[in-house]
Amino acid sequence: MIRMRNIRILLKNIRDGLKNVVRNFSLSLASISCITVTLLIVSVALIGSLNVENFTKIIKDDFTIVTYIKTDVDKDGEAKIKSSIQSLDNIESITFDSKHEIAKRMKKESEIFNEIISSWSEEENPLYDTYLVKVVDSSKISQTANNIKKIEGIQMVKYGEGMIDSLISIFNILEKILIVIVISLIVVTAFLIVNTIKITIFSRQEEIEIKRLVGASNFSIKQPFVIEGLFIGIIGSIIPVVATIYGYSFLYEKTGGVIFSQFIRLIKPYPFTFILSGLLIGIGIIVGMFGSSRAVRKYLKI
Repeated sequence: MIRMRNIRILLKNIRDGLKNVVRNFSLSLASISCITVTLLIVSVALIGSLNVENFTKIIKDDFTIVTYIKTDVDKDGEAKIKSSIQSLDNIESITFDSKHEIAKRMKKESEIFNEIISSWSEEENPLYDTYLVKVVDSSKISQTANNIKKIEGIQMVKYGEGMIDSLISIFNILEKILIVIVISLIVVTAFLIVNTIKITIFSRQEEIEIKRLVGASNFSIKQPFVIEGLFIGIIGSIIPVVATIYGYSFLYEKTGGVIFSQFIRLIKPYPFTFILSGLLIGIGIIVGMFGSSRAVRKYLKI
């Protein structure tokens, strides 16, 4: 019986909360607009932050140590080099790339390369046979490259040192900045909504006083306002959700999912935008409910 009574009260408060949003829409509009604008900015910041994280992951996953083998090393020597590399720590995989295959690829890249390389005989090919080495932990790639250099028969080792490290550092800093922006926006929004909803609640003090006089508990007085904040959060998140799904899908389609280079690839729209939309709705609901709860408790001292 008590449970049924509580359910009826909750359903009534949900109905009252929705009615209050409609009845006081002109006042609620300020809170809804505040949530809408903030969630749009939060959406852009989250899309930026998550894609920057994706860029960094792609670069790290694509880390390859190109190991050039000396021209006087025979097949047995190459096998020993491969075995020595495999015995090192932090090695994920090793792929052999012959100088003949490298020459074929270069010929396809440019007519000039094709003309020059076509004039070489197999013995005149000045390129090096290579081992392409993938590492397990990209943060230890420098140490791994130095260990490979020490192996007998290795001419040189390259992995984009310096440039790659700088690029990842920039992405990491940018990602942290965007995360701080997102958190700051949510906090500021919660503060603004507390003050905005406070105006709405002050205009309804008579309603609250009547509830007090009939013996309503603090919880039963606050609950409709908190539910009202929930609906404000949901309504305020509608435009950001639509803009996120269709806006990001449009961007992905126009760019082909690639910005500037194959390293900077965007996350595929689905299910990414749906997950992000759910997060935006969740933020809107939490901020709306929190703002209403704080306004009732702090400013009306219930």
